[in-house]
Amino acid sequence: MRHLRGHGSLIQQLTKRDILARYRGSFLGAFWSLLRPLGMLTVYAVVFGFIFQSRLGQGANESKLDFTLALFCGLVLFDFLGESLSRAPMLVLANPNYVTKVVFPLEILSVSAVGAALIQMLISFIPLLAALLAAHGTIPLTALYLPLVVLPLILLALGLSWFLSSLGVFIRDINAIVPVALTILMFASAIFYSLNRVPPQFQTLFLFNPIALVVHEARNILLWGISPSWGRLALLWVASFLVAVSGYAFFMRTKRAFADVM
Repeated sequence: MRHLRGHGSLIQQLTKRDILARYRGSFLGAFWSLLRPLGMLTVYAVVFGFIFQSRLGQGANESKLDFTLALFCGLVLFDFLGESLSRAPMLVLANPNYVTKVVFPLEILSVSAVGAALIQMLISFIPLLAALLAAHGTIPLTALYLPLVVLPLILLALGLSWFLSSLGVFIRDINAIVPVALTILMFASAIFYSLNRVPPQFQTLFLFNPIALVVHEARNILLWGISPSWGRLALLWVASFLVAVSGYAFFMRTKRAFADVM
């Protein structure tokens, strides 16, 4: 943390450049940051909510609007992770000039990429909270726990980004594998259904999926007013912290060989 804090100004500049670059020259500009999650929500809500008649199993009074909001919540969280990891394998390869500069801290590339995805996620939460307020007339006080639930996901995304950005230099196939892995992970992360509907014999397997736990707890605190399961959340914090530390250590150990490979 001390090392990254020392490059705080540079991280802010790279994050700002990343955010501005993705919308530069487009007609709608930053409004695309809202249109993209809303477009995903519309497609998935029609397919799973109206065609497949999917339900979360939260009670007999559960409406299609409740399902839509829960689906949107899951998509926003997974989109953050998906954007962070899909870009990771090419972070170093796309910046060969930085590799040759010994003084440039390559490890901040993952931090700025995750930071840009985090800002996108925060923007996407605005229509979710607005729709929740319009539908139910209030936002549960348990929504204040959202930073505690989301922080493990941020640490997980950062650690995996360091791993993948380093591996992407040595194993170029990683860039093709990650999108397939993310598709599998999305359907295994309780985005389109609730953990409560998973058969008992598979419950343990799903509880080892940190994304599924984050989605489950986020829905509970935002939509249903249920406090987090603090025991599970504590284990998730520890596991995510270990992934972040391990990813950083792996990147710092391997980055000295980047110039030779590239």
